[in-house]
Amino acid sequence: MRTRDEIAQALGSVGYIADTELATAISLMQLLRRPLLLEGEAGVGKTEVAKALAAVHATELIRLQCYEGLDQSTALYEWNYQRQLLSIQAHRGVDADAVEDQIFSEKYLLERPLLAAIRRDKPPVLLIDEIDRADDEFEAFLLELLSDFQVSIPELGTIKASSIPHVVLTSNGTRELSDALRRRCLYHYVDYPDVEREARIIMTRIEGTGASLALQIARMVDGIRKEELRKVPGVAETLDWAAALVGLDVRDLHDAPETVHETLMCLLKTQEDKTRLTREVSERLLGEVA
Repeated sequence: MRTRDEIAQALGSVGYIADTELATAISLMQLLRRPLLLEGEAGVGKTEVAKALAAVHATELIRLQCYEGLDQSTALYEWNYQRQLLSIQAHRGVDADAVEDQIFSEKYLLERPLLAAIRRDKPPVLLIDEIDRADDEFEAFLLELLSDFQVSIPELGTIKASSIPHVVLTSNGTRELSDALRRRCLYHYVDYPDVEREARIIMTRIEGTGASLALQIARMVDGIRKEELRKVPGVAETLDWAAALVGLDVRDLHDAPETVHETLMCLLKTQEDKTRLTREVSERLLGEVA
């Protein structure tokens, strides 16, 4: 069992800079073998946690992207109807029961993410992304699956987990999750990183970014996030901007104020925000960057 500091170090080795609370949550997740629910604004790095965990454990990442209308068959399993139909046509005249036994066998079963996650010999990381976009019915079904890690397929019987996956759920808070789901999971709120940690993230992820430039970028983004924006830039946008600045050979933001303003499109995702963050505002924010 890895300690909190060992987990933070392991995540850092694969490019994810975790704070103390997140490292603690992951440590407890592995100790208690409980799902981990990560909640926070879009773009703060929730999905990246699951990717980093898969890299740390050198295991498969299985992702279920949730959306409105997601049903059990899409998430769990489906039958390959086209192959079944071809098999039925090829076996005309054969005993119907024998044909039925054949077409409802493993050969014709299509694994979807949830079934795949419990059938791996080596525990994968199961990412259930944006669970808040799914409806209440799917959430209730998911609770049952995560409780027993087994599923009943009428034609095949009960399939029990070969191994218990590392389960990470993410939520952007677009819908209130049920108390039942929250009780089943460990919980951590992923916030925007502070300036020092974001600078470390930039240096880790963007080759050629020096400590001074990374800190300037992080401070500038921190200032931008405090403006009244419709879509606050996340870490992914920060990394895009840093990559653009490095690619344009910017080494100090104060030496390239025009480039700084023109490349803010990497951070701003709506026309309203682009209009609000005028040249005067960007110059003011740049002036506040040490």
